[in-house]
Amino acid sequence: MAVSTSSAPTTFQQELTATAQHLASVLPPAAAQTIDGGITTVATSGLASRALQAGQVAPGFTLPSATNEPVALAQLLQQGPVVLVFYRGNWCPYCNVQLRAYQQLLPELAQHGATLVAVSPQTPDLTSLTASEKSLTFLVLSDVGNVVARQYGLAYKVGAEVADTLRSVGIDLAAHNGTADDELPLTATFIIGTDGLVKWSWAEANFKHRADPAEILDALAQATAPQTA
Repeated sequence: MAVSTSSAPTTFQQELTATAQHLASVLPPAAAQTIDGGITTVATSGLASRALQAGQVAPGFTLPSATNEPVALAQLLQQGPVVLVFYRGNWCPYCNVQLRAYQQLLPELAQHGATLVAVSPQTPDLTSLTASEKSLTFLVLSDVGNVVARQYGLAYKVGAEVADTLRSVGIDLAAHNGTADDELPLTATFIIGTDGLVKWSWAEANFKHRADPAEILDALAQATAPQTA
């Protein structure tokens, strides 16, 4: 009997795990410890539980795209539901795994008439770089100052120790975000219905975790299913 030597495709969660393992092997131990301590601080703050929840009204916004065109949530909702993703920036390896994986979802999202939108606090120039480097064909928007992230209950200050540690390994949040507040959004994903209400909410204090593509598709299918009497 012939034995196949081909390996199974790597899943999204396996890619995130591999990213975590790689970073653990290359980051200085003290830096890794400080960054993980920052995750614990955010988790114990309970911020994730205060993020926008299903059933609440999604705050409207207009933000610049990677091509510096204004994009309004209200206009997108006229076309169908919106899958709104908040990520940290082009410098974040976990975000890069996430954005590339979500790019592959576009055909299935289109079947539900949904638009995918990713938002980060980085400057428009870096947002443009993110889209071009990763060949992203969905909307990538720049939320300088975390104005929209704050409305969705996601913005938090990383703290001086974490910010200094990130700078020590080449990640200067001030340079990436164009502000001096060392603030980031929680990683989060929302499905917003055409009525402007949040249909599904996923927010996580641990930036190493992301909403699984399969979870998003299941939630979107439920959100767009015909209502029965």
